[in-house]
Amino acid sequence: QVQLVESGGGLVQAGGSLRLSCAASGRGFTITRMGWYRQAPGKQREMVASIATIGSTNYADSVKGRFGISRDNAKNTVYLQMNSLKPEDTAVYYCHAAGVRTTTFDILDAWGQGTLVTVSS
Repeated sequence: QVQLVESGGGLVQAGGSLRLSCAASGRGFTITRMGWYRQAPGKQREMVASIATIGSTNYADSVKGRFGISRDNAKNTVYLQMNSLKPEDTAVYYCHAAGVRTTTFDILDAWGQGTLVTVSS
């Protein structure tokens, strides 16, 4: 089993910053990509940013230049530094891990429980 534990959400004023963390724990898997998704009230979940083990990154257009994703492979931990936050960034942010189970080679597709980020205007 893989567990993803997120931390770092909260309330911040527009223009402020927050840093989210997500640590993966468990055995029997290899993670190839970790990332963050978010879901605002009444909207579909959307990808925010992701990073591969080799370091390549992807960002949603709406956060480019404001958010930065990084990863500590040794700790299976991913971080999302969010700067210049806007009220429209308000959402529940979910950590995601993709990879493969080492014994069965089944696809790994794991989600965290979510952490709320609220940006006030």
